[in-house]
Amino acid sequence: MINKVAVIGAGTMGNGIAHVFALYKFQVVLVDISDSQLENALNNISRNLDRMLSKDRISPDDKVQTLLNITTSSDLSHAVQDVDLVIEAVSEQENIKKKVFQQLGDHCSDDCIIASNTSSISITKLSSYISFPERVIGMHFMNPVPVMKLIEVIEGHRTDARVTKTIMDLGKKLQKQPVVVQDYPGFISNRVLMPTINEAIWALHEGVGTKEAIDSIMKLGMAHPMGPIELADFIGLDVCLSILNVLYTGFGNPKYAPCPLLVNMVNAGLLGKKSGEGFYRYT
Repeated sequence: MINKVAVIGAGTMGNGIAHVFALYKFQVVLVDISDSQLENALNNISRNLDRMLSKDRISPDDKVQTLLNITTSSDLSHAVQDVDLVIEAVSEQENIKKKVFQQLGDHCSDDCIIASNTSSISITKLSSYISFPERVIGMHFMNPVPVMKLIEVIEGHRTDARVTKTIMDLGKKLQKQPVVVQDYPGFISNRVLMPTINEAIWALHEGVGTKEAIDSIMKLGMAHPMGPIELADFIGLDVCLSILNVLYTGFGNPKYAPCPLLVNMVNAGLLGKKSGEGFYRYT
């Protein structure tokens, strides 16, 4: 039975995950090494709840109770001792995740489930950093978490079937649609999405069309809600590059090789919406 949840990392994904669990009456402790990041996360959650309130999706009491269901902590070792589920949502870098998993292995209870929100890093690899790999699973939420319905549930090589069932049932309690996939590079979502984004960037790089033309064709002709160039900016060009490198390394197939234009954009610090400029400018 999952009642109390710790979310590690108070960035965009972490605060979205905390928001959803708290909204559905779970007790949530949001953990980050930065007190200012925790404060920003609570402010973001409050603003997102206000948006839901303005659309009559929740009541004023729902907002108050959701915020009361969230506590914050900068002490991971203390925060995870009495929780039923930990969701790791730190930066998409394996060395950072490795350190977090090693800490979780030392401080979590004997029946706690450890989930990662990773979008590309192997769950089996992450589980190797902990002494109970059978209790490690992937819960890949989509951004923005309160809006998007999918949870990509990734089974590691040693994930126990009972853990998978628990997480599938939990996803439904959150009014999400959990879908099980196996642990191979990019899983399903990014194995299909990232080559599409990469090919769009290649088309731009080769002068086949402008960014506006490429995005318009995919929105108007293929019914995509957002064009691939715009979506890359929204995800973060550094994140796209990192995932493509995982795919390229994992499969050794040149079709996953990142476009040089994407590499140059990241090296120039043009990371998309979060940096104020990517393929498009943001103010």
